[in-house]
Amino acid sequence: MSRFRMYPAPAQRAALLEQCRHARYVWNLAVEQWSMWTRDQGPTPGYAKQCRQLTEARAAFSWLRAGVQIIQQQALRDFDQAVKNFYRGTHQRPTWRRAEIHEGFRIVGPEASKVVKLNRKWAAVNIPKIGWVRFRLSRAVPEAKSYRIKRDRSGRWHLVLAAIPEPIPAPGTGTVVGVDRGVTVSAALSTGELLKCPVPPAGEQARLKHLQRRLARSRPGSKRRQLVKAAIAKLCARAGDRRGDWTEKTSTDLARRFDVIRVEDLRIAQLTRRPRPKPNLEQPGTYLPNRRRAKAGLNRGILANGWGMLVRRLEQKAPGRVEKVNPAYTSQTCAVCGHCAPGNRESQAVFRCVACGHQANADVNAAVNIAAGRAVSARRETPVRVSLKREPQPATPA
Repeated sequence: MSRFRMYPAPAQRAALLEQCRHARYVWNLAVEQWSMWTRDQGPTPGYAKQCRQLTEARAAFSWLRAGVQIIQQQALRDFDQAVKNFYRGTHQRPTWRRAEIHEGFRIVGPEASKVVKLNRKWAAVNIPKIGWVRFRLSRAVPEAKSYRIKRDRSGRWHLVLAAIPEPIPAPGTGTVVGVDRGVTVSAALSTGELLKCPVPPAGEQARLKHLQRRLARSRPGSKRRQLVKAAIAKLCARAGDRRGDWTEKTSTDLARRFDVIRVEDLRIAQLTRRPRPKPNLEQPGTYLPNRRRAKAGLNRGILANGWGMLVRRLEQKAPGRVEKVNPAYTSQTCAVCGHCAPGNRESQAVFRCVACGHQANADVNAAVNIAAGRAVSARRETPVRVSLKREPQPATPA
């Protein structure tokens, strides 16, 4: 996907929001019809039948007829594909789209090729019933059969062209690198490099905390609350841009330098899950401490370092060259002698083997184990799990 920043005029912004509302309304109608359909009514309506229903609705309601028909039909086509992906088991169940969160629509067909270059820095795209909208030429415009217009929560408009870039060729040197992802160090390489994802400066963090407190004191539905939410969204969007830029540059650099890239096989969705409440059996209706605040801070650290985004972009830029390794005991195993023990990890940053005395950065040592592509069991050393249960003693004769 190729994303470009759009700069529509005020009248164009209002027209784009109107088209987003139409597309979201049609999508939500399709979700409601699909979720309320029963078996006695036969098979659920497909894309063709829903298009006929859309034509009848456009004839009955003038406000819906004022929108672009191909945008509304494309929303139905996207929903039909989403349902097929859900039944195929590759995607989640299609859900409702909300205002201020899901603002966008897609255009497919000859309209997608109407892009004109204005000068060295600017170009324009022709959107039906809206006209030519300018966007910034941050890179070469690829040929695409469809494009999507999106608006993020901070109010920025983007043009996303559905064009899959060519994968980055391997250098052909046979080099292998291991990548260990962490919170303090975003990515530690087996070569000894420590890469850190940029974090918001102290001023932005203080302003974000101040705005969050103002948001908690503001009245729901008030104008002040909308302004505070917009200011928070701008700060979050700025942090997301820094994280995305670092991810793109890091993944491109790794794909160009190494033939094989090995990472830990982590389930980030489960790692960032909230801890379950612990009921207090002695006092029904109350709960025991479950360290949820500490877990929330760890979850923010994991998501702020872009663990999943880095691996996803590596798989897209270097297809077939990214291998996932079992992360079991990679941080407790010595990369020199293979001895595995919890005492090897002195602290979060220092690794000192209790068997051979090897000392190194803990993240780099784990990255070397990941680059080897073997868990501790593959080194013919299985960690011994000592049971605390006592063996039953034979009864002594009286």
